[in-house]
Parts: sequence; structure tokens; C-alpha cells
Amino acid sequence: MNGCDRSGLMTVEEALEKLLAAAQPLSDTETVSLMQALGRVLAADQQSPVDVPPADNSAMDGFALRFADCHAGEETTLPISQRIPAGAVPEPLQPGSAARIFTGAEVPPGADTVVMQEQCRWDDAQVTLAANIKPGTNIRPIGQDIHRGATVLVRGHRLKPQDLGLLASVGIAEVPVYRRLKVALLCTGDELVEPGEPLPPGHIYNSNRFTLMGQLQALGFDYVDLGRVADTPEATEQVLRRAAAEADCIISSGGVSVGDEDHVKGCVEKLGSLDLWRMAIKPGKPLAFGQVQGTPFIGLPGNPASVFVTFAIAARPYLLKSQGASDYLPTPIPVIAGFSRPHAAKRQEYLRARLVQDTQGNVRAQLAGSQSSGVLSSVSQGNGFVVHRLGESIDEGNAVPYLSFSDLLF
Repeated sequence: MNGCDRSGLMTVEEALEKLLAAAQPLSDTETVSLMQALGRVLAADQQSPVDVPPADNSAMDGFALRFADCHAGEETTLPISQRIPAGAVPEPLQPGSAARIFTGAEVPPGADTVVMQEQCRWDDAQVTLAANIKPGTNIRPIGQDIHRGATVLVRGHRLKPQDLGLLASVGIAEVPVYRRLKVALLCTGDELVEPGEPLPPGHIYNSNRFTLMGQLQALGFDYVDLGRVADTPEATEQVLRRAAAEADCIISSGGVSVGDEDHVKGCVEKLGSLDLWRMAIKPGKPLAFGQVQGTPFIGLPGNPASVFVTFAIAARPYLLKSQGASDYLPTPIPVIAGFSRPHAAKRQEYLRARLVQDTQGNVRAQLAGSQSSGVLSSVSQGNGFVVHRLGESIDEGNAVPYLSFSDLLF
């Protein structure tokens, strides 16, 4: 659903469309070793300089031979002419003989079949093969996995652990990547107290700083931690100027409403420009987007669960596209709802949920505690979001979209 809903709120889809249209991917690159490449975004396609495997090799411990030397329908006994461990260079196979061969070892020239040792009886001099051997078995051909010159990973790909192994398998030791996006992080509110300090009456601990810091770290961004900003125009303007000078993007939590102590909105408008969107999303609703002296600015709500949700759903795709990543939108998977929500959603709701196995062995999504925007414990107790789509209801047993936290934190 695109556009605004009937209440005048901007849909999540439209907000994402606007955010992503404004994202300007980085162009600065650097070359890093595979040891430092996890989570980085490739700045160029990567082609294999070799075939993988580089030669025909054995898929089993056994004996390499020419199928033509086997007797059809009966056992065949052949002399053992050589022994080929993995890493050795074999000699051409002598006609009418077999070679003892091990998994991963190069098949000798002239051999066209490997018989697994479980189908053989042998001593140091000869091997007897079972009847009904099939030709061409247990040989992994040259280039079966990757051919020389093939593109193994493309520009914009974010490197996962298995990608590092893939690059290593073709001999690539270092890769060009985009430099890390640097994000300035600030939290507003005189009521906030840092963990470890005494908690005066009327105050709360600053959880948003650590939630957002963790989300940025999990996604592999550099960040400038500007801490808590005092609720004054002077302090707010000063920290915004610093953030614009030091970072590629600014993220704030709280302070973008029109209350007397909410100064972020006015200071951003003074130093740049700001749009304040009211999204049809729950938890959360206000989302600010603009720029401070040319540096993009995203203002998130102040409630703890709202911060986690709006960062994951809105800020994350924007930041990943700005980092140069080509895959920045999470893909929901269908799961079975283990709960009901009979009323049509007035805002698209991201329900904190856990996947659990019922007594019949079926996996279902259960709500993970309170869904209030001020409750953070259900985020920790959950392992993903069930998306309660705008205008729809949820009946227990129906398929619902599910976004795993593991996909939203990488």
C-alpha cells in the first residue's frame, strides 16, 4: 500500500521510498585483507582467477581406474600402481592398473572412475573391485564449483563469513570495499541518566544510546557517540554542528516534536532543513528526515521500543544504501500466527514475537510480552517481528509476515 492512509499518516512503504530515493551511496573505497573484510561492502565485482577444483579430484577414499579395465557383471582384480594422497601430483595411470586415491586428491591422467573403498578388498599389491561398477563415479570435475573468470561476488554485496571462505577458495587475499559509513549518534532529554549513575526522582536511564550504538555496531558502521544533549537550543545547535562536520549521517532519538523542551526540530531547520513525517507505524509514528549543513539527519522517536523498530525498519535500509550495499531491505518470511488480533490495524504494527515449536512440532510465532512502545524487555525476549499489516487482522493459525532480528541486525 503506497501513499497516506485514511488518517493522513504516511505509510511505511512511502516513507521508505522517500528515504531510499534520498540516499547517496559512498564512493570512497579502500582495499582490505580478508581478515578485516567481514561485513564490508564490495566496491567491485570479484572474478575467480582459478578453476575450483583446479583439476579432476576424488570425492571418496578409494581406487582410481579406467572403467574399460573392469569386467562387466563380475569382480575385477587389478594391481595397484601408485598411491595418491591429497596434495600429491599423480603420474599417468598405467593401463590395466588401479591407483590408491584419497578424498580431494587429483585423479591421475587416464583414469575415468573412482570406486569407493567400501566396494573393494585390497592389500599392498592389488585390489579386487565389486561387480557392477558404474563408469565416471566419484570424480569431481575441474571447475565443478567455479570456472576461471567467473564472477563469484558482485559490487554492493555485504561480505558474510561464508563469502570470505569463497574468496579464499579462489585465492583472493584482499578486496576493494567502500569505506565505513560514519554515523553521529545523539540522544536528547534532561531526564536521561547514564547507566551506573544514581537515578534521581523523575529520571530514567538512557537505554536508547546503547540500543542504537549496538545496532550501528552490528551493521558494521563507524559512529561518533555524542551522548546525551542538554535540552537547550545552544547545546543542541552546538552538537548538531559537530555531528555534521564529523559524520556522513546524523541519528537522534527524541526531541523532534513541538514541545517547549524539544529543540532538535528548530535547530535542524535553522542549520538545514527538516521534514517531520507521521508514519502509520506502531510502535513509533514521528520520523524526522532532513539535513544539517548538508549532512543527512534522521530523527527517531524517544520511546525505547519505538527507537528499535524505527531504526530497524526505516533507518537501517537508508544507512545500508548509503554504505553502498545493494541488498538493504529485509525479506519477510511467512510463519503461522500462534495468537489472534481480530481488529484491523490502524497503523502497520511490528509485533515483538518469538518462534516456538508447539506439541505437534509446528513452528508458530508467539507474542513476546508487552507490545507497549515504552517496553524494551519484549524486544530482548523476542527473536523477530510479526508484521501486522495496515488494515488487516490476524487470526490464530493464519500465515503472517515475519522479520527475523538476525536479518535486521546484519
